[in-house]
Amino acid sequence: MNASGWAEILFTIGVTVALAFPLGIYMARVWQGESTWLDPVFRPVERGLYWTFGIDPNKSQNWFGYTASMLAFSAASFVVLYLILRFQDLLPFNPQGFKGASPDLAFNTAVSFITNTNWQSYVPEATLSAFSQMAGLTSHNFLSAAAGIAIAAAVARAFAANRGEGLGNFWADLTRISLYILLPLAVVVALFFVAQGEPQTLTGHVDAVGIEGGKQTIILYPTASQEAIKQLGTNGGGIFNANSAHPYENPTAWTNLLEIIAMNVLGYACAIAFGIVALARKEARALVAVMALFVLGASAVIYWTETQAPPAMLAVHAATAVNMEGKEVRFGAPSTAVWAAATTGASDGGVNGMHDSFMPLGGGMAMFMIQLGEMLPGGVGSGLYGMVVMALIAVFVAGLMVGRTPEYLGKKIEAREVKLAMLAVLILPLSILGFAALAAVLPVALKALENSGPHGLSEILYAYSSATGNNGSAFAGLSANVPYWNATLGIAMLLGRFAYVVPVLAMAGAIVAKPKLAPTAGTLPTHGPLFISLLMGVILIMGGLQFFPAQALGPIVEHFQVLQTVAAQH
Repeated sequence: MNASGWAEILFTIGVTVALAFPLGIYMARVWQGESTWLDPVFRPVERGLYWTFGIDPNKSQNWFGYTASMLAFSAASFVVLYLILRFQDLLPFNPQGFKGASPDLAFNTAVSFITNTNWQSYVPEATLSAFSQMAGLTSHNFLSAAAGIAIAAAVARAFAANRGEGLGNFWADLTRISLYILLPLAVVVALFFVAQGEPQTLTGHVDAVGIEGGKQTIILYPTASQEAIKQLGTNGGGIFNANSAHPYENPTAWTNLLEIIAMNVLGYACAIAFGIVALARKEARALVAVMALFVLGASAVIYWTETQAPPAMLAVHAATAVNMEGKEVRFGAPSTAVWAAATTGASDGGVNGMHDSFMPLGGGMAMFMIQLGEMLPGGVGSGLYGMVVMALIAVFVAGLMVGRTPEYLGKKIEAREVKLAMLAVLILPLSILGFAALAAVLPVALKALENSGPHGLSEILYAYSSATGNNGSAFAGLSANVPYWNATLGIAMLLGRFAYVVPVLAMAGAIVAKPKLAPTAGTLPTHGPLFISLLMGVILIMGGLQFFPAQALGPIVEHFQVLQTVAAQH
């Protein structure tokens, strides 16, 4: 650890938050259907899409209609992507001649990309054609991200309404968010990546001769375009197996910085946009503060653990103070630490290091960030509505303390909203711990583990945490491309996305019908240090109490085993 490392972490988080404010202001205009400077370019396209598909953008949907539209769109997306993957050998842009994916892998991958998880049980450059990557995966990197942001917009409208009925139009939200937010940002970022040296070509491969005379086949893809939306949409699924540790996905220090910023900036911006739409700017800044403080805290823990002298080297009395195991060697431990915190807090899943190779507490912290609910700042849109759920629980707890009906942003929070919030929150532990418990005892599941003991348990826990949290990163010691893991991880992804979203939208449907109340002397302020501390406490308790016993059997006990091994050598 050193001052420059801490400065790098603070600078990265600070720039990301600063950029989120103007972006959030722009996003609020898109959510509200207001004019933007991109209207001359995209307004004709938008109108053409509405006419083609028979959409009336002015027709607002109640929560049930909004939810049904979202589920129908996701189901259709799954079918199309599944068929692309299964029959990619019959489709164009497949110069390598890759075969179609197996049924279980196609199921897992299709579910992964429609849920914004982007878990990859396969080696991308050796499995999927350019057509599958572009028409299949990249398109859903846009659409699944747009669906998440659309739900956040619907929740914001619920708090803004005064005895309203509708949450907006899902199809109009999906169209506007894709056209006015994700597409222009992705184009700009992709052009920057190309300028920095990322490939953007349909050439399948080139043959090269190395400096020692050996022949090599270099796999190429339209990398820059997918890399841009991979990070902006908090998707994380890479073109190459090494993800953003691969020089084609992340060639320079500038691309490394921009990728970290891109994976978090829209999450923070959604909170800013929420505050503008719901007329609660100060409260939105409090949510941003909570998000950023958690990312900073996780970065600090990972940076501390990953800059200690390597225990294995200490055990053999080797003179070294640098621990580069699992780090991005080009950019150092600070970059890897802040990336790991940002990607696991954001449900992004892209990596520039290897979480499986972190020290036990470093890997445990990355896992814990996912288990806290993927709202720090979370996936685009999903992080915002996840944070709102926690805020409702926080004001409910505060209301119990003082004996008042809790309120949040002028809306009374009553039994129905609290029940739905708790239903959403309980999905994570039920899926993560339930599937992990089964995998820990079933021989068919244990065959996929490369490690036994606490680290093997950590691999299981991380896999189901990542799947249910729609993150997509992994402890690489798990060979998950087998029917059991493809099926159960796919189900976990579906639960983490849709079993969470449906209660949230039902909760928004209840809130939108409530009157908008003016604050009184007895209203709990939800923007100051007191509420920020309360909200952070609720998030930690919800995550800590539910997952601490499992963490204690995995990364925590492994940490003490490492200390014991080192101590035995002295």
